[in-house]
Amino acid sequence: MTPLRATVIVLLAASCGGGGYNSPPDNLDDACLLLRERPQYHRAFKRTERKWGVPVHVQMATIHQESKFDGDARTPFRYALGVIPFGRQSSAYGYSQALDGTWKEYQDGPGGRRTRRDRINDATDFMGWYMKQTRDSLGIPLWDARNQYLAYHEGRTGYARGSYNQKAWLVRVADKVDARSKMYQAQLTRCR
Repeated sequence: MTPLRATVIVLLAASCGGGGYNSPPDNLDDACLLLRERPQYHRAFKRTERKWGVPVHVQMATIHQESKFDGDARTPFRYALGVIPFGRQSSAYGYSQALDGTWKEYQDGPGGRRTRRDRINDATDFMGWYMKQTRDSLGIPLWDARNQYLAYHEGRTGYARGSYNQKAWLVRVADKVDARSKMYQAQLTRCR
């Protein structure tokens, strides 16, 4: 095999494998750099904002908390006897960490069968759909990242029951989501 042919084969194989499409961007703390590095994210966020009304910064802060922008994110394994893996903590997967049942509900509704949790367009559309339903049923404004996150994490029924009030750690996380949302919002006004 000639060196040129070997190089071409290696380059083709490298372009097919992994590709880093679902790997997190380099800088998660600067909205402008993040969106410059991944322009497809910006297009997905804007499309969801137009369709469902959820502001870009709220989507970004929620995805940051749920998956740190890792399209292949999964919950950790549970272990029997401390060493034998026997399944994941939940069925949450992808950018939005949507659970199997909720994702199926989305697919049966506006999403369609071909949607995937590891595609940013589908994940942001799912979040927009879910958050708009939350606004419609619970009255939580779409710009309220803190309470939208609490309802996203606990489910609308759990939120309505106030289940998060017994979870001080979750309230702290929701406060962090709110702070990150505000940080992203301020940064986005300065992006070029």
